[in-house]
Amino acid sequence: MANRDKFFSDERRSTKKPNKSGQFRIIGGQWKGRKLKFIEVEGLRPSLDRIRETLFNWLQSEVRGARCLDLFAGSGAIGIEALSRGATHVDFVELNKKAVRQLETNLGVLEADDGDVIHQDAKQFIDKDAQPYDIIFLDPPFHRGMAQEVLGKLAHTNLLGSGTLVYLEIEQGLELDIPEGWDLLKDKKAGQLQYRLYRIL
Repeated sequence: MANRDKFFSDERRSTKKPNKSGQFRIIGGQWKGRKLKFIEVEGLRPSLDRIRETLFNWLQSEVRGARCLDLFAGSGAIGIEALSRGATHVDFVELNKKAVRQLETNLGVLEADDGDVIHQDAKQFIDKDAQPYDIIFLDPPFHRGMAQEVLGKLAHTNLLGSGTLVYLEIEQGLELDIPEGWDLLKDKKAGQLQYRLYRIL
């Protein structure tokens, strides 16, 4: 009977679906070409290679030495790209536990001690009293109404200072009320999304 129970126990374990994983590639900087895993969970989508390449072309004179915030970090692809290109520090904020563990693993693989992973809801993190960042990356889950709420909350925090750059990646066609004092520098579309770069006046 014990062996029969073990058989059914093993069978149940074998039918459990494993976490699916994908890969993203670091585009430039000290880790150029390195491939890292990410966990495929709902709402998590690493920014496409061509979009990250465009973004960091926009930021090429700004990212080195910058203190950055990767809000809704997910795979951490954008924040890791910033570290690879010379950012002095990146805070990665992510709520999903599986994504957090994989992001911590990836930073360990890269031996990147200038990135901190914060397991927290993005809106709660915004409410913290913190010093302004040089660059903030915003890539909220699509079709959940989060982008407008986050923009409104950010506009009333200390996370933004004069000159802070804010990157925003949203679904194409989404209409937003942009806070006063946000100067649009760049605006592009790709497929089903649009991405913009603002500077806080």
